Amino acid sequence: MSGRRATSYRALAAAVIVAVAAWGSAADNPRFTRSEVAIEVPDVTLINQDGREVALRKLVLADTPVFVEFIFATCTTICPVLSAGFASVQRKLGDDRDQVQLISITIDPEHDGPQELASYLSRYGAMSGWDFLTGSRQDIDRVEKAFDAYVPDKMSHHPLTFIHSPSTGGWVRIQGFAGSADLMKELQLASGE
Repeated sequence: MSGRRATSYRALAAAVIVAVAAWGSAADNPRFTRSEVAIEVPDVTLINQDGREVALRKLVLADTPVFVEFIFATCTTICPVLSAGFASVQRKLGDDRDQVQLISITIDPEHDGPQELASYLSRYGAMSGWDFLTGSRQDIDRVEKAFDAYVPDKMSHHPLTFIHSPSTGGWVRIQGFAGSADLMKELQLASGE
């Protein structure tokens, strides 16, 4: 075998080893994990970005799929990524955005009032069908605990998205960062398509 050909084979073998290692690493460390969970939504009344009272259970257990995330308005790490995903879903759906109810729930109710919530949604170009909710510390804690999303310190919260399917009544928990294509696929599944 010529020196050039041997070098090419070694380079090809090295590239295959690197690709297999990278694939294995990606398989071991996915961007997100998906699991089916049971959630008993508490019967609490929260306040949306317009200052209106909202019965959470009624909003969440609607006839359309519902996506829920836990964020706060001054967050600069996890929350912007999650909210960008919601914004992308609304853009992709366009005039059909009423096919899903998006709900962001603050984990910092002491600082996130309706004005802060409205300003936050405005930054993401949120349209109708996306509500940002706040409430008393006690009610927010109840909701976080019901979704198994409670953390005592807002700075240590996790990227979580929950999807409710009205057709099955079931919930999906996504931990990590699902892209907008992943969220659109979840919407199809939750819609029974």
